[in-house]
Amino acid sequence: MNNLLRSLCLSCMALLIPIFSFAQDVGIDERIDQAFQPISDFFFDFIFFEIAEDVPFVLVLLVMSALFFTLYFGFVNIRRFTTAVRVVRGKYDDIEKHHGASEEASVDGDIRDTIRDESAEGEVSHFQALATAVSGTVGNGNIAGVALAIALGGPGATFWMIICGLLGMSTKFVECTLGVQYRDVGPDGTVYGGPMYYISKGLKNKGFETLGKIAAVLFAIFCIGGSFGGGNAAQSNQATIVLKDLMGLESTAAGSVIGLVMAIIVGVIIIGGIKRIASVTEKVVPFMAGLYLLACLYIILSNFGQVGNAFSLIFTQAFTPQAGLGGLVGVLLTGFTRAAFSNEAGAGSASIAHSAVKTNYSASEGLVALLEPFIDTVVICTMTALVIIIYNTGGVFEYGGDGDGGVLIDGVTYEGAGITSKAFAQYIPYSNVFLTVAVVLFAVSTMISWSYYGLQSWKFLFGRGKTADLVYKLIFCLFIIIGAAANMGSIWRFSDAMIFAMVFPNMVGLFFLFPQVKTQLNRYLKAIGVIS
Repeated sequence: MNNLLRSLCLSCMALLIPIFSFAQDVGIDERIDQAFQPISDFFFDFIFFEIAEDVPFVLVLLVMSALFFTLYFGFVNIRRFTTAVRVVRGKYDDIEKHHGASEEASVDGDIRDTIRDESAEGEVSHFQALATAVSGTVGNGNIAGVALAIALGGPGATFWMIICGLLGMSTKFVECTLGVQYRDVGPDGTVYGGPMYYISKGLKNKGFETLGKIAAVLFAIFCIGGSFGGGNAAQSNQATIVLKDLMGLESTAAGSVIGLVMAIIVGVIIIGGIKRIASVTEKVVPFMAGLYLLACLYIILSNFGQVGNAFSLIFTQAFTPQAGLGGLVGVLLTGFTRAAFSNEAGAGSASIAHSAVKTNYSASEGLVALLEPFIDTVVICTMTALVIIIYNTGGVFEYGGDGDGGVLIDGVTYEGAGITSKAFAQYIPYSNVFLTVAVVLFAVSTMISWSYYGLQSWKFLFGRGKTADLVYKLIFCLFIIIGAAANMGSIWRFSDAMIFAMVFPNMVGLFFLFPQVKTQLNRYLKAIGVIS
């Protein structure tokens, strides 16, 4: 591991000189946009093709699939919620007992003494798997995405975000159960899992081997694209923007310097494998989410008298939106779209992290996974929405704005995180510092989780050798620097398209294999005595 780490650091330093030159080239941002725009526009238009005006098929597929799974599994998202919490808390650990071992001497992030146990049970705990997966979904979309949804769709968009989050819990349950059920375990005990494996292995068992291979390869390609773009470059770009703004940096080289620092930090973490990633995310994610929620809660409680009115607007404008917001369908689609972008239910990415869990019951981790959309969308997104709606009680800005997500506040146009920042600044002194910390933590945690998703897909396509791993991690770190230095408008569209593209091959696997999930759920519930 030390040799790999030294190689990574030296490679990053070797890239420093061309990166600085890259960043200082006055026209480079425009040229990047010109190069990527036709590619990103093609993929975006292809993935988000519409079956009716402003109604993309991929969104309908996500919502209807989530509704189907919710009904088929008897509202597992609600009925088994408390069971899921108990699983995370370790109440049933004796049933899924993992015989621990010494924390001494590790190889590529895997403890030697636990290798034998891992080959039967996995690598990380339920809580660590949940923290890793949540860190991949809880990100800047919870700050900027919610503000965008409300700016475009008004308070009513929040209601549909919540509904989409609740339905998405059932989809997460299905895909993460399958992720554990069909995972592979290498000779050294390292776990390999995710849609690539349950699609290829599951469809082969069903007699559709060729379809399974094609769908699995497509998923892996899209996942790698998503990891370099939305899970990486776009995150470092947002973190760099808020850091430069806070520190008053205007140098064209500042972005590349910040990016290099982030690349080294992330590189040190991801070199260690899933155990290192999990050990970081289990500490960073609760702190990150807790800090942000405390700030939201402070604002909400400080304006408690307006909370009732805020919820009233959320519910009434969900069905009778004010003029200029595109009507009921427009508000509904805005809420569903932002929720789907935020929690990634149906994209299958989270099942890659969950597949590494220590368990002999695949459905136990499926239950844990259904908590993700609840935490990400129902709790964190709703809290952000309440802060913005309370802030706008006096009509600070007009819902609907300029139609592109921008709103006029005090004569200045704000969009995304800028709207949230203005709301926080109204109630919390030095909130620019707080939001900078939140955005950076969100970005880093998202990057390290998506590095694992992308690496697992990379291994699926190119093998599990150390050289292939190092190549991926170096490219990943390079994209952190590029994302921090460049204008990423076109790459954002491309990466969004890649993430949503994952839905299509993933749904192929889910619809072939969902009956097996019910069998595994009943097996686990009987084991813990919930049903006889």
